[in-house]
Amino acid sequence: MLDVIGILGRYFEGEALATVVTHGRVVADLALAVGREASLPGEECTFIGEAAILHDIGVCRVAAPEIGALGLHPYIMHGILGREILEREGLPRHALVCERHIGVGLTITDIVDRQLPLPCRDMAPSTTAEEIICFADLFFSKKPGRLEQRRSVERVREKLSFFGRDKIQIFDIWMVRYGAAIRADLL
Repeated sequence: MLDVIGILGRYFEGEALATVVTHGRVVADLALAVGREASLPGEECTFIGEAAILHDIGVCRVAAPEIGALGLHPYIMHGILGREILEREGLPRHALVCERHIGVGLTITDIVDRQLPLPCRDMAPSTTAEEIICFADLFFSKKPGRLEQRRSVERVREKLSFFGRDKIQIFDIWMVRYGAAIRADLL
């Protein structure tokens, strides 16, 4: 099994490491609940667990002092920075999860219209595993004191509304696809 905590430990320390590990674990727990509900094979669930814990590794290079990240780049870049890191680590599939997990995914239109400091390419989830991790990530924050508090479906929809109706529609499709695990996990 991949030593995901060891990998994170090469890029983070102190408060930032604790934040990213805790966030990654709660996202992984929910993503694995979704994977089990979807009857995914064991090896796919293993990948989901690993990739969910590693999905925010790029935060080590962004300026987010509130969580102990003292890098130089804007936060929106943490997905592509994570991809670069995990590709160098020899984990190309995990790397794509990093790049494709922002919100419900970023399109070329999003990048161009919002003038985001990102490469002009589609960065939306394209596999079931990527969708599940992206979906699970929407329910959790990296804010200190809130790491393990799950957002409600209504709060996720509210946060996505700032980015357009199309983002809410994607989330609603995912709720149909994966929401049974969310509801079952709350029981």
